[in-house]
Amino acid sequence: MTEGPGDSGLQRSLAFAVIGGCALLCALIVVAVATGAVSLGWREVMDALSGGADPVTKGIVRELRLPRVLLAALVGSALAVSGGALQGTLRNPLAEPYLLGVSGGAAVGAVLAVVLGAGHPLAVTAAAFGGAAAASLLVSGLAHVADSQGDTRVLLTAGVVVGAFANAVILVALADAPPDRVRGALWWMMGSVSDADWGSVGRAALALVLLGGALIWHARSLDVIALGPDAAAALGIDVPRTTRRAYLVASWLAAATVASAGLVGFVGLVVPHLARALGARHHRSLLLVSALYGALLLVAADLAARTVRAPAELPLGAVTAMIGVPFFLLRLRRGAA
Repeated sequence: MTEGPGDSGLQRSLAFAVIGGCALLCALIVVAVATGAVSLGWREVMDALSGGADPVTKGIVRELRLPRVLLAALVGSALAVSGGALQGTLRNPLAEPYLLGVSGGAAVGAVLAVVLGAGHPLAVTAAAFGGAAAASLLVSGLAHVADSQGDTRVLLTAGVVVGAFANAVILVALADAPPDRVRGALWWMMGSVSDADWGSVGRAALALVLLGGALIWHARSLDVIALGPDAAAALGIDVPRTTRRAYLVASWLAAATVASAGLVGFVGLVVPHLARALGARHHRSLLLVSALYGALLLVAADLAARTVRAPAELPLGAVTAMIGVPFFLLRLRRGAA
């Protein structure tokens, strides 16, 4: 099959978007690391990274700000890849971990672990994975009972119901919890990367490489599923098995973000649409571009969260919701038109 001039133009546009996005992300990371209660110049940041700065500056950059910025980038990438995979798997442009209740289920697991006194990060991560798996199965089951698993409205309704139930479970769990554990649980509900350290960065990077890499590796199957279940089956794809596998891996990837940064919604909704607008048509390029711009979006959102009302810090989930809710309503209106 020959490549038309339109395809060539899309590839050039996509390449430009990737190069520009990488340059912008690098610049934004430097700005985010330099910005804070103690302002630093970019030369001081570079000196601290290379080991030439004084101990105080080196500690601020290496132990406080750089882990936070990198965790925001990794969480943004993971949420965007998860959202892009869910939209392709469900053939639903409004699918997203937060709206489908997956993030809420992960938050239930994490909050219950905190309330019950599980202080080790791996225990909280495992609980978040369990909550996300239960929520994803529940949403899928509700849609299956309605016999409308491909219907956007049914899936979104099921996700909203599961999300509301998750919030109720969290409130019940916090009703008689000790104050220190309530504060820890509220961190999960609001979303934040303020407690980032190199351990959390490593766990988030591992989840993104393994689970995000698995989704990108199987992106070709998502391309086939997007043609419709009948066409995909005719091409030799086991549609139920492939759909279930991609859905669960995407849900686990979202769970890893909740375990790292709490509830951060709408990144997985907004960014894949941006990637399509930039020229990503196939799922492999879509997920890769989404990972880049998801990182860019969440680093920018975290920078806004800690500077807009400094020295107070806004919840990261609230900042992304202020971007995502209007976008969701706009997409919903266009879908209904």
